[in-house]
Amino acid sequence: MVAPDLELCVAPRFCGPPGFANGGFASGALAALLGAAAEVTLRRPVPLDRSLRVRPDRDGTLVVEDGGVLLAEARPVDIAVELLAVPGVAMPLLAAPAAVTPEAADAAAGRSRYYDEPVFPGCFVCGPARAPGDGLRILPGQVAGRALWAAPWTPDPSVAGADGRVRPEVVWAALDCPSGIAAADAAALPAGTAVLLGRMTANLGELPRPGDRCRVIAWPLGRDGRKLAAGSALLSLGGAVLAAAEAVWITVPSPLSGPGRPRRGTGEGAVRPDALSNRGGPG
Repeated sequence: MVAPDLELCVAPRFCGPPGFANGGFASGALAALLGAAAEVTLRRPVPLDRSLRVRPDRDGTLVVEDGGVLLAEARPVDIAVELLAVPGVAMPLLAAPAAVTPEAADAAAGRSRYYDEPVFPGCFVCGPARAPGDGLRILPGQVAGRALWAAPWTPDPSVAGADGRVRPEVVWAALDCPSGIAAADAAALPAGTAVLLGRMTANLGELPRPGDRCRVIAWPLGRDGRKLAAGSALLSLGGAVLAAAEAVWITVPSPLSGPGRPRRGTGEGAVRPDALSNRGGPG
C-alpha cells in the first residue's frame, strides 16, 4: 500500500525542455514510489524545483497534481514478455531486439537527424550542450544497416543512490530520449515537427553502477496518426538487458518553428486525456 501525503520535486538539473522536467526522469521518480514495473502517463509538463502533491487513486494508481491540475499518473503493470536473443537473462522484461555491440554503439552515436538542430540542447539526457558528468550525454544515432538506434553510456558517480547503483529514475531517463529520437527519425517527420513523451512503461532489472560501460538501444514500433511508438533497452557491457521500456510519443509543432518559440505543449507531457489509448502501444 502506498503511503499518503507523498510529494514529487524534480531538481533543475534534471530538465528536458527549459523550465520542465525530463519526462523519463519525472516518470521514473513517480514509478519509484510504486516500487514496481509501471506505466506512467504525462498529462502536462512537470515543473522543476516545486513540491507537487502525489496521492493514491483507484486500483493502486498514483496521481501528481499541481494546484488541483492533473500532471501525471502512474499505475503498476505486470510485465512478462519474453526477451529476444538475450541469453542468460531470466527476469521478465519488455521485448528487446538482438544485442548491439559496444563498437556499433560507439559508431552510431550522434548520427541522428535530431542533432542537425537539437530542439532541447540542454536536456539532461540527450542534450549535447550538457557537460560530461552533468548531463547523461546519451546521443543516439542509427546503427548502420539496421532499424535500430544506439549510444554508449557510462554512468557518472553523481547519479548513484545510497546503495551505490544508478538511481531508478535516472535509468528511466536514459531509456526515454533514445526512443523518441528513434521514433522521430524512423517516421521521417517534416521540418517544424517535434515529439513529446505521452506515456512510458518500463521495467528495471539490475541497476548499473557508476563507471559501468553500458549502452542504450532504441527501435521504432509503429505509427498511428500523431502517435509514434518505440522501445528502448539498457544493455551491460556483455550485452545483458538491464532494463527495458516502451513509449508513446506525440507529434507537435517544434518550438523552434514559430516566431514565439512556445514551450508549453512541447517536449515532455502536455497530453490530453483522450490523446492516448489505454495501453502504451499505438492505437
